[in-house]
Amino acid sequence: MEFRENEAIYIQIADHVSDYILSGKWEAEQKIPSVRDMAVDLQVNPNTVMRSYEHLQKLEIIYNKRGLGFFVAPDGLEKVLENRKAHFFEVKLPELFKEIALLRIELKEIQEKYNLFINKK
Repeated sequence: MEFRENEAIYIQIADHVSDYILSGKWEAEQKIPSVRDMAVDLQVNPNTVMRSYEHLQKLEIIYNKRGLGFFVAPDGLEKVLENRKAHFFEVKLPELFKEIALLRIELKEIQEKYNLFINKK
């Protein structure tokens, strides 16, 4: 995993875990890699992974079964969607709107590009 310099590593790891949940690779009630395994896989300090997992627990995306490890919450997918959409609408979309306005891009152009993108899938 390539880490970005402008964002805390534990947040990027939390996003990585969330991506796996969004993509369906990890489903509700499924055990996720241990803190140690994730740290080895991502080549980071286990404390950083633990901070990510604690962050995801606070968001109720994962939960800890004492002695067994961390699992995707029953409504983990919905929680990820809820949090990601909120972040998109509060942070990313205003930035995108600013760029669209500065470049004088018409909404029709965006719709055409979006349709092309969706049809490629």
